[in-house]
Amino acid sequence: MSRLTITVSDEIHQALRETAARTGRTIGSIIEEGLRLRGIRPMASAKDLVAKARNNAGLSEEEALAIALEETRLSRQK
Repeated sequence: MSRLTITVSDEIHQALRETAARTGRTIGSIIEEGLRLRGIRPMASAKDLVAKARNNAGLSEEEALAIALEETRLSRQK
């Protein structure tokens, strides 16, 4: 597992500490969950997902990638 140093506001740091204490989780696990919910994944994972969707939907690689990119863009705007 890799280590990462980030800078957050004092308020966010306090909220992370409180949430970790309240839920019995680590700050790292809370941050990882947030990143996963935002769709932050390795490119290989995204390519696998597009390949599965393309096979299931009968789309070409270009069509499936266009749909995946649009859905990602829309979900990040929320």
